[in-house]
Amino acid sequence: MKQITVLVENNVGALADVLDALGNVGVNLQSISAQGEGQKGVIRFITRDEISSSQALKKAGFNIMVGDVVTTTVKDRPGELAKVVRRLADRRVNIECIYLLSRGAEGAEVAIKTDNMAEAVKVLRL
Repeated sequence: MKQITVLVENNVGALADVLDALGNVGVNLQSISAQGEGQKGVIRFITRDEISSSQALKKAGFNIMVGDVVTTTVKDRPGELAKVVRRLADRRVNIECIYLLSRGAEGAEVAIKTDNMAEAVKVLRL
């Protein structure tokens, strides 16, 4: 699964412009986060259609970065996610982004982007 990061000016309508570009080519999002800091904005989203997303956003003139994320399912109860991120921290893996993808009978599925994806995969597959 891929995370796409879009750097924008922190202006009214910036998020709408990004989402319009994606919607116009039929991209469906798995998860999204957006944050404004002063003059800049950062929009991060997870999609299963990285190629169409990247092409549409580049065509619309957006500056993007694409990276891998690893997914894992945790029990949907207090403290379970803390256990997962503690295991990563204990192995000196820094979490850059984390997303809730879904919640269901099997648990909560999360996507995690780290500074060391190979080690994160090892830790999360234990």
